[in-house]
Parts: sequence; structure tokens; C-alpha cells
Amino acid sequence: MKENKQLLVLTHLSQLLDFVSGIGGFVVPLILWLLKKDEVVGMDEHGKAILNFRVTMFIFILICIPFILFCGLGIAGLIVISVFYLVFPILNAIRANNNQPPSYPFSFKIF
Repeated sequence: MKENKQLLVLTHLSQLLDFVSGIGGFVVPLILWLLKKDEVVGMDEHGKAILNFRVTMFIFILICIPFILFCGLGIAGLIVISVFYLVFPILNAIRANNNQPPSYPFSFKIF
């Protein structure tokens, strides 16, 4: 296995593709994780953390939708989730560059 910090950083930052394409922020990290998890040191840990974060945020979005219809609080939830989508990939890209483990708060351990 080889060390490739740039690929780990790119994997975290590829989540921001959601702001451009809608679904690329999930597909690109998934593909990178599946292809490189056995070749790059730390890719398995970082890839699982990214996918856990993405699935958890999707679940939270699904929970917010009924709250929009019933009491309007779902809009505040969606705003908070969109800030998480922007901030945490950038913070974890910096962590990956500094050889630190990923930290996505509020994520469920699915993978």
C-alpha cells in the first residue's frame, strides 16, 4: 500500500460536486473508495467516513421534508444540513492532508 494524501483530500473535496451536479458528491467518493481502498493507506477509513456522512445527511434530509409541510421547521433543518455539506468536507480534507483521522459529527456508522 502506498500513501497518497492528495487522493484522500480529493476524495473529501469531491463531495462538493453536489453543488454542481446534484449526485456527483456521493458517486465520486464511492467510486474512489471502491477502487482505491486496498491500494492507498487510509482510504478505507476516510471512504467509510465519507459514505457514512453522506447516507446520514440523506436520512436527515428525508426527516426534514415532512417538517416543512407541517410546521416549517424543516427549512431550518435543511439550512443546517447544507452548511454541514459545505463545511465538513473542507475541514476533513484539511485533516486528511495533515494525516489525521476523519471526523464527521452526527454520522451513523453504516459501513
